[in-house]
Amino acid sequence: MYAIVDIETTGGKYNEEGVTEIAIYKFDGHEVVDQFISLVNPERPIQPFVVNLTGINNEMLRNAPKFYEVAKRIVEITTDCTIVAHNAKFDYRIMRLEFRRLGYEFQRQSLCTVELSKKLIPNMPSYSLGKLVKSLGIPLTDRHRASGDALATVKLFKLLLQKDSQKEIIKRSVRSNPKNNLDTKLIQIIDELPSSTGVYYMHNEAGDVIYIGKSKNIKKRINQHFTNDNHKSKKIQKEVYTVTYENTGNELLALLKENEEIKKNKPVYNRALKKDIFNYALYRSKDKDGYIQFRIGKASPDKENITTFTNISQAKSTMERIVTEFELCQKHTGLHKTSGSCFNFSIKECYGACVGEESAEAYNERAQKVIDKYSYENKNMLVIDRGRDVDEKSVILIEDGKFCGMGYFNLNFQMNNIDMVKNIITPMKNNRDSQHIIQSYLRKNKPYKIVEF
Repeated sequence: MYAIVDIETTGGKYNEEGVTEIAIYKFDGHEVVDQFISLVNPERPIQPFVVNLTGINNEMLRNAPKFYEVAKRIVEITTDCTIVAHNAKFDYRIMRLEFRRLGYEFQRQSLCTVELSKKLIPNMPSYSLGKLVKSLGIPLTDRHRASGDALATVKLFKLLLQKDSQKEIIKRSVRSNPKNNLDTKLIQIIDELPSSTGVYYMHNEAGDVIYIGKSKNIKKRINQHFTNDNHKSKKIQKEVYTVTYENTGNELLALLKENEEIKKNKPVYNRALKKDIFNYALYRSKDKDGYIQFRIGKASPDKENITTFTNISQAKSTMERIVTEFELCQKHTGLHKTSGSCFNFSIKECYGACVGEESAEAYNERAQKVIDKYSYENKNMLVIDRGRDVDEKSVILIEDGKFCGMGYFNLNFQMNNIDMVKNIITPMKNNRDSQHIIQSYLRKNKPYKIVEF
């Protein structure tokens, strides 16, 4: 659990400042579950430049509660939480300073979104909150007021959690906030999980990720892990300490995230990904008469393919649908091996490319549409689909035919700046597995929108 904090102060000499406004959003890694926002009477004058910056003046604070009057609420909302702030050294120092004046030693773990941003979103022109969130398409209202800045920090931190593919933030949280009563841990874990689509991470007591999976229903899938009685499931049940998760909004992003993070984290109970997740591929060539030929064959890293398939039956059924949809010849697609006409020609469902009655030019025009539909070779495009919340969409970036990464954007954000898209996505490796996942998903599902650029 995290307490995302922003504090406005009077300014002045080091360790002589006083709090004028505080905002705390209690964040469980997915949504805000509690909040506290208040002006505070600092019992000392505000520096003139601070008044100009924040708009908070001495008159506004005359009847505001003093810090000792809000201290109990601050302790309550931050208990068992890691303090998160943009420039956490400042906000955490001020909180400890105010509590020290009351004779109370306030101590919490802390995380700084400036430092995290520098690590997870490198090479940004500025890491000041205002400029950073603007470049990431994160809305910011009431700049230099505690509530507006803290809420923007919540959204920034959510993005940083998404980009943290090594799960260092989550591991640290698990280590610093261990769960109690491990005898009933499995029931407790299931109760806390959502029935949403996403990726889940099983941790041991040290916080290490021991298993990564994806599901359309995380709660149901974890329940299966905990009720199965096979050897692997029993070992996981014995060792699991807690389960964290990330909602992805749709299955495509869950598949891509699972694939990427298993390879990066190498959890002990995930099978080593030595084999590709696909075995067959669709290849193209031209015969001596110039007709485009489609053939299903064993997947090979040395051969350029149009798309890939998990097994031969999936490949054949897809090829049959392609023949019907694009009115192609069974002979030129490998479905009917013959030296003469194909079967469809005999029932007048083939235009006769198999016997030269249809020209190669006319036939290839339809065959090219297959290639355009099922391959994103050399394409630049955004695949836009459902997000995690009603006010956002997900985006997958493909540039020069290569998968670059995935991310989310607010519906108020106009997707017309490719540099901004690159800032918000989590970079991912373009490999044969990710290409297969995307191609296979797009064959079976229609996303909200595909934007080519």
